[in-house]
Amino acid sequence: MTTVYDVLRRPLITEKSSYQNSKLNQVAFEVSVDSNKAMIKDAVELLFNVKVERVNVMNMPAKRARSAQNRRMRLRRSSYRKAIVTLMPGETMELFEGVK
Repeated sequence: MTTVYDVLRRPLITEKSSYQNSKLNQVAFEVSVDSNKAMIKDAVELLFNVKVERVNVMNMPAKRARSAQNRRMRLRRSSYRKAIVTLMPGETMELFEGVK
């Protein structure tokens, strides 16, 4: 049995997620593989004390990369599950607001 603390792994901070946060009122998280939309919604509402409008979930595939020292050596980044949470209008998260 998973708790709300096991559902959300980490926030995803990229250029695209920064744009989504500022303009579209969306926040991106890496979530556990066995979580569903209802679990993600409950976890975000409980942990960050905000109202969630909708949750979109996608499975990001594993990718191959090369090592910097040895070009022949192949590395593999593992796959993960990403959730994009749309907040209700007027709701914000202090974690993603930046420096004030």
